[in-house]
Amino acid sequence: MANRDDSLNDIFLPGGQLRPELLDTGAARALEQALRLAGETRWDNVRSPHIFMGLLAQPDPGVRNWGERLDADLPTLLGQFQELFEQQDGEAEPLLLLNREFLSNNVIQLLRDAHQRATDNGRRCITAMDLLISLFTAPNSTVAECFERAGFTAAKVTELAVMAEQHARRS
Repeated sequence: MANRDDSLNDIFLPGGQLRPELLDTGAARALEQALRLAGETRWDNVRSPHIFMGLLAQPDPGVRNWGERLDADLPTLLGQFQELFEQQDGEAEPLLLLNREFLSNNVIQLLRDAHQRATDNGRRCITAMDLLISLFTAPNSTVAECFERAGFTAAKVTELAVMAEQHARRS
């Protein structure tokens, strides 16, 4: 049985809402966009590709730098992911909230990994780059698989993301 101290260490509040104080502005905006895009693509829960789409829809300087290093046009990449993950038979504009019950197990793990990465780097808040790097380093990542089909290994896109993150820290 979980005790009260366990709930204080989790990224979710006891009612299931993601603890907002654990997100910096860039990560919070990306997750808001992920919710919007999950609804637009007719999903009734947020999946890891929606997190990636949210990062592309509301790119912070680190994500923009990653896109430049990849030589990718972020709006075009966003459009491709939206098209790839659109469900034709899903509910039009489903109700979605940034709450554990509306997140896939992979997204919950991704958020926990991003939080651990932030903590390991001496930060209290998850950044957009924590989300991006965690997306590519997650086991069986759908987003990384999409890049591999396009000829980019998960290791390469992760390396470019880490370089972009380091560049953003220096700027």
